[in-house]
Amino acid sequence: MRGQADLFLGLDETETPIQKPLTSDIEVKRSEQRRPYQLDSTYFEAAAEALEASGQYRILRRLHPRPVMTSRVAVPGEKLAIIVDTETTGLDHSQDEIIELGMVAFTYSEDGRIGDVIGTFNALREPSIPITAEITRITGITPDMVTGQTIDLDAVENFLQPAHLVIAHNARFDRPFCERLTQGFSLKAWACSHAEMSWSDFGFEGTKLAYLLSHCGWFHQGHRAVEDCHALLEVLARPLPSDAGYAMSHLLTSARKTVLRIWAEGSPFDMKDMLKKRGYRWNDGADGRPKSWFIEIPEASHEMELTFLRQEIYRRDVEPFTQQITAFERFRAAS
Repeated sequence: MRGQADLFLGLDETETPIQKPLTSDIEVKRSEQRRPYQLDSTYFEAAAEALEASGQYRILRRLHPRPVMTSRVAVPGEKLAIIVDTETTGLDHSQDEIIELGMVAFTYSEDGRIGDVIGTFNALREPSIPITAEITRITGITPDMVTGQTIDLDAVENFLQPAHLVIAHNARFDRPFCERLTQGFSLKAWACSHAEMSWSDFGFEGTKLAYLLSHCGWFHQGHRAVEDCHALLEVLARPLPSDAGYAMSHLLTSARKTVLRIWAEGSPFDMKDMLKKRGYRWNDGADGRPKSWFIEIPEASHEMELTFLRQEIYRRDVEPFTQQITAFERFRAAS
């Protein structure tokens, strides 16, 4: 049986040990005759398994995207989701622009089991504003790479049209940029694998995509749009610890919930600490929404929240402005 050392050296069992050369000329001659090691993936995987089995090492494997199934038979009841990621010139969707759009379309079942990848989309775009050195450092995208590049918006719309759900790892960032690019994105339900997943409940100590992927045992070329889409797909498809099912199943459960957004407009200034302690957030009004404290709560908690506002904050009978928020409205720029 091949010894564990052979897994790293790749030597044939028929090779005999090389004797110590008598002269430097003999050593040079033997070095010239010795064939180079030919290590293939079988050796590397066996070595990785041996290291993992020792309990002293954790191994990260390079993520290889799933193949695109262009010819397949549709499964009854399956749905279609699209993972989207953008690279942009900055953080402000009202001024900055998309410089790369990546999408991966895949099938899924009602219980969150992920099926086949059925399409991918990736395109660069030359913006009307400069790409800074900092953005190049973060994304790896240089001005030369996008010169003369455009995104075919008709192709984007056709790619989006059959999707039941759009997923992003930071939908509050990506959705406004995507909707500014083309209106097809505004017609879809959205889910956020960052904001709508309680990763800490499943033993994850971070929520960044690179961390989640490494926790699952892979690494990838991050900060390029379609590569990040493939990475998120594998995170969502991976079984969670303690038989908790698939991450995609939990994400669907969160996305399907309807919440109420209650605006505490005109609330007394000296009540701000009480509102903040209860979970209210401040909106400065710059996005067109009320300049006010607000909170998002389950529908079942509506009456309880009204009682709190009337008795503890306003100390009078009020009917605060309330919005019903579903996956179709969530994460919009002004929603």
